[in-house]
Amino acid sequence: MAEENNEEINEEYGNQETITKVTGMYKDWFLDYASYVILERAVPGIKDGFKPVQRRILHSMKDLDDGRYNKVANIVGHTMQYHPHGDASIADAMVQIGQKDLLIDMQGNWGNILTGDRAAASRYIEARLSKFALDVVFNPKTTDWQSSYDGRRKEPVDLPVKFPMLLAQGAEGIAVGLSTKILPHNFNELIDASIKHLKGKSFTLIPDFLTGGIADVSNYNDGKRGGKIRCRANISQVDKKTLVITEIPFGTTTSSLIDSILKANDKGTIKIKQIEDNTAANVEILVHLPAGISPDKTIDALFAFTSCENPISPLCCVIDNNKPVFIGVSEILKRSTDLTVDLLKQELEIQLNELEEQWHFASLERIFIENRIYRDIEEEETWKGVIKAIDKGLKPHIKHLKRAITEDDIVRLTEIRIKKISKFDIDKAKQFIESLEEKIAVVKNNLANLIMYAIDYFKELKTKYGKGKERKTEIRLFDDIVATKVVMRNTKLYVNREEGFVGTSLKRDEYVDDCADIDNVIVFRKDGVMMITKVDTKTFVGKDIIHIAVFKKNDKRTVYNMIYRDGRNGPNYMKRFNVTSVTRDKEYNLTAGNKASVVLYFTANPNGEAEVITINLRSVGSVKKLKWDIDFSNLAIKGRSSKGNIVSKYAIKKIELKSEGVSTLKPRKIWFDETVQRLNVDERGELLGEFKGEDRLLIINQKGIVKTIKPELTTHFDNDMIVLEKWIPEKPISAIYFDGEKERYYIKRFMIDNPNKDEVFISEHPKSQLEIVSTDYRPMAEIVFSKRSLENIEVNLEEFISVKGIKAQGNQLTTDKIKTVNMLESLPYEAPIIEEVEVIEEEIVDNFPLEDIEIKTSIVDKNKKKPTIIPPKKKIDEDPDQVTLF
Repeated sequence: MAEENNEEINEEYGNQETITKVTGMYKDWFLDYASYVILERAVPGIKDGFKPVQRRILHSMKDLDDGRYNKVANIVGHTMQYHPHGDASIADAMVQIGQKDLLIDMQGNWGNILTGDRAAASRYIEARLSKFALDVVFNPKTTDWQSSYDGRRKEPVDLPVKFPMLLAQGAEGIAVGLSTKILPHNFNELIDASIKHLKGKSFTLIPDFLTGGIADVSNYNDGKRGGKIRCRANISQVDKKTLVITEIPFGTTTSSLIDSILKANDKGTIKIKQIEDNTAANVEILVHLPAGISPDKTIDALFAFTSCENPISPLCCVIDNNKPVFIGVSEILKRSTDLTVDLLKQELEIQLNELEEQWHFASLERIFIENRIYRDIEEEETWKGVIKAIDKGLKPHIKHLKRAITEDDIVRLTEIRIKKISKFDIDKAKQFIESLEEKIAVVKNNLANLIMYAIDYFKELKTKYGKGKERKTEIRLFDDIVATKVVMRNTKLYVNREEGFVGTSLKRDEYVDDCADIDNVIVFRKDGVMMITKVDTKTFVGKDIIHIAVFKKNDKRTVYNMIYRDGRNGPNYMKRFNVTSVTRDKEYNLTAGNKASVVLYFTANPNGEAEVITINLRSVGSVKKLKWDIDFSNLAIKGRSSKGNIVSKYAIKKIELKSEGVSTLKPRKIWFDETVQRLNVDERGELLGEFKGEDRLLIINQKGIVKTIKPELTTHFDNDMIVLEKWIPEKPISAIYFDGEKERYYIKRFMIDNPNKDEVFISEHPKSQLEIVSTDYRPMAEIVFSKRSLENIEVNLEEFISVKGIKAQGNQLTTDKIKTVNMLESLPYEAPIIEEVEVIEEEIVDNFPLEDIEIKTSIVDKNKKKPTIIPPKKKIDEDPDQVTLF
C-alpha cells in the first residue's frame, strides 16, 4: 500500500520528490522505548519502593554480604550482572541511596547533601548493608524470582520490604511522557501512621527533609498532582548587621543558595555586603548587611528573590501491576502496610511449617530410638526391606503424629549415627519437643492475632532504629510576601513633566523616588488621565504630568483629592478616590470624559488626609459669592470612576490651601499571629489593639531588653520575646530579676525614656536572669523560697518600690534563696478623678483606653525556652492583704 501511494503522489507532482510514510513500525518502537523507560528505569514500584537499579544494587550487596565493607567499585561490577547499563549510572544511584542514610552503612567520602559536594570515586569508598536493611528488606523464602537480562542468574521481581520504604526515601524520575516526584517523610511518623492504619484510625502524612528547613504543607494535597509545598531556609538575626542561615530548603545546596543570593544582589533586588560560608557538619552561612539596611526586610527579600524559599510540586507516580498510576502518599502507606502484614503472615506460616517439620522428625526420632526400631533392620538384606521394617516398627507408635510418614522421613531415620543413638537422652528429647510445641503455639497465636503482631513489629522497628530519626523540618504556615514591599529600591526614578517621560535614565530631570525594576509607576496628567506602567529606563506617559509615584497595589489608605473642570466651559467637580488595582499601560480618564477637561487641584495623601481649601471664582455677571472654603473631609471616598460632587458651575480663578489635612481613616487594627510570628491586619491571631500613626509596640525579651517599634507588618520577632503589646507611655514596667554579680534578687519599676533605643533593664552579668516582668499598673507576685521552713509571701510591687529610671538597680527583695517567683492576679486599677466631665472622657479615651486597662502579664519560666503567657483575669473589688518585706 505504501508503494502504491508513493507512486500516485509521484505522478501527481511530476516525480519531483519521494515521500515515505512512517507507519506502525516507528509507532511500536517508540511505545516500546517509552514503556521500557517508565517501567524499568525512572519510576519506582509500589511494592518495595525501589527503581530497578536500586533493587539490583541492594540484591548485589546481599550477595556479597559477609559483614565486612566492600569497595563500591566491586559492588558496582557485581550489579552489572543484573543491570544492563554502565557503571556510572549504578555508582550514582548507589551514592543517592547511601546519602539518604537508611539502607547503606557507608565508609569514606560519600559527598555532602548540604554543600552539593560529590562523592569520591567508587574505588575509594566502601559500603555494606545496614542492620535495618538486613532486618527489613531481605527474605529469600518470601521473594519471587525472575531470570536476569542474560538468563544466567536469578534476581528478585520485588524485594520483600516490610516498611513504607518509598515514602521514607522519596523518589524522583523523568520518564517518557510522565515524571514522578515523591517527597521523603519522617521515619518515626511513617511507623506511627502504619500503626494507626492497622488500628483503623485516620492519619496524615507530611514531608520531612534531611536538610531541615521550614515547610508550609497546607497545600500538600496528599502528594498528588496539583499539590504544592513551600520550603524555606532557617534564617535568624545575629545582630543588626548580620543574618545567619542554619538550615536550607529541600532541593537546594549551600552553593546554589549562595549563588542565588549573589545574583539577587547583582540585580539589585536585595542588598548585602558579604557572604561567609562556614558550613561543615552543619549549615552556617553568614550574610553581612551594609549599614542602614533592615535585617527584617532583608529576610523577607531573601525569601522573595532567592532560593531561600523553594516551591516544590509533588507528583506521586508509581508502578503497580506493570502500569504507572497516580495515587496519594496515604494510599501508598496503606498499601505498604497491608503488604507488610501479608509478608509477616507468609513468614509466620513458613516458620510454623518448619517448626512442625522439626517437631514431626523429633517425634519420629524419639520413637525410632526409644523403641529400638533400628534393631529390626539388622536381618534385612535389601534397601526395600529396611524401609519396610522401619515403617512396620513405627506404626504402633505414630497415632499422635500430625501427618503421615513418608519414605523421606524413614530415609532420614536411617541416616542417624550410631553415636547419637548410643548417647540418646530421653529427657532432653522430651524437653526439645516441648520447646518446639511452645514455639508452635506462639506462632499460631501470632497468626491468630496477626494485626497485633504487625503493630508490635512496627513498634519494635521504632524502638530499635527510631532513635536519631526525629523530625528535622519544622512545619509552619507562611505568610505571603509581596515582592514590591520587600524589594531593595536602589534605583532612582526621574520624571520630565512637560515632555511626559519617566524612567531611571533621566538623571538630569526631576527626582521622584527610589524604586526597583519590579515596581510600577502611577502617573496623573493635567488632562485628568491616569496610567500605571512598569519601571523602565525611559517611558513616554503623556505631557503635563501633575503627580507621579511608585504604585502600591491594593493600597486603600492612599487617598487622592481632586478638583477638575468638565470640558472647556463646563462645571467644576471635586472627588476623593483611591486606586487599588488597574491594568498596566491602560489610560483611565478620571474626569467626566468630555474634551478639554482639565485638573485644577490635586493632592495625594498617603494616610487619607483631608485638607481645607479656599475657592476663588472669577468675577462674572451677577455672581455674588466669589470666595468660600471647602473641607475635603466632608466628601466620601469613592471609586476612581465616580464623577464627583459639583463645586461650582462658574469658572474658578484660583484654589488656595487653607489648612493641612488630618487623616480621615480609622485607626488600623493589628493582630499578632503566633503561628507565623508576624503582624497582620487579616484578623489572624491575637488582637493587639487599634493603632494610629504615632502609636508603637512594646517588646520585652528574656534577656531583659525592652524596646518600642512602629507596628510594621513586615517586622520579624525573635523566639525569646515574652511581652508584645500596644505601648502606653504613662504605664510603668515592673520586673523581678536575679543579679548575677551580687547574687541577689531585685525588684524595679521604670518607664521607657527613649522609645527609639533598645535598652537592657537588668544587669549585664552572664548569670543575671529575668524572673518575671509585668506591664500591669498594680502587679502582685508570690515568692517561693528554697528553704521549706520559710513560708511563701506575696509582694505588692507598686508599694515595694516607686517608679525610677530604667538604669536603676532597684530594691533588694530578700537575702534568702528563692525557688520560684509566680505572678498573681493584679490589683484593680483606679483611673484618676478629674473634675470636668468632658476632660475626664477625653483623658480616658486618649490616655487610658479601655482595652489597655487589663494588660497581659508575662512570666519567665527558667526551665523552659519560651515563657508562659497568663491571660488577663477578672478584677477583684477588694485589695488582698499587703505584705512588707524586710
